[in-house]
Amino acid sequence: MSSVIDKLIEYLQYPLVRRALVVGVLVALCASILGVSLVLKQFSYIGDGLSHVAFGAMAVATVCNFADDTYFTLPVTVICAVFLLKTGQNKKINGDALIAMLSVGALAIGYLLMNVFATSANISGDVCSTLFGSMSILTLSKREVNICVAVSIIVIIVFIVLYNKIFAVTFDESFAVSAGLNVKFYNTLIAITIAVIIVLSMKLVGSLLISALVIFPAVSAMRVMKSYKGVTICAAIFSVATALLGILGSMLLGTPVGSTIVGIEIIGFIIFSGVGLIVRK
Repeated sequence: MSSVIDKLIEYLQYPLVRRALVVGVLVALCASILGVSLVLKQFSYIGDGLSHVAFGAMAVATVCNFADDTYFTLPVTVICAVFLLKTGQNKKINGDALIAMLSVGALAIGYLLMNVFATSANISGDVCSTLFGSMSILTLSKREVNICVAVSIIVIIVFIVLYNKIFAVTFDESFAVSAGLNVKFYNTLIAITIAVIIVLSMKLVGSLLISALVIFPAVSAMRVMKSYKGVTICAAIFSVATALLGILGSMLLGTPVGSTIVGIEIIGFIIFSGVGLIVRK
């Protein structure tokens, strides 16, 4: 045990490890607090669809040799988030079918482009790292970390300032409308914000595992907490703890960061479910 602690202390001496922990914690925190509203509003499917869209957009940016794929991936994902939200509210169109088509299409096109216009000798390795995450979070530059920190702080501030309005829109849109709230605006804001978090999360957990950061903390917290505020706080703590354990565990075990975090979240969900059953008795 002491050797493990000594190794962790040694790792923490490196700035790149500290940067990875800061980014991991902030991204996990933002995903968890937004995830509560998405799960309660049954919008969690949007997160999964947008993660595939982000992969396709990133593949296009890679093929076009953009210096920073974020500047292309982010706006494309945001536009698709608004599009999916608007389409999902249209009774004439099956929103689930459209999301499935968009998800699979973006994934397939992205993989096709990366193979046809190969920019690296190790295509399979690049695709696997992008989809499932890798240790690439340890190579984040100071600029990338600063962007992540700035965006995360903005997301957290927006959530805190608009907490009551988001709460109203989440639980009762009819009441929110009668209270004079612009429900469409707040739903769009939630969709755009989650799109931003998904793009930021790609280097942490990979595009296929991003939705886990959104869903697992929320559903786990709901097993033991009953109020919206309690669920939000519990989900935030759960997400930050699992992100820290996942990142540090991946360094010690040499495993992909994303898969390790999700694996710990699954264990956490099982534990919370057991605790919830005991509390209800």
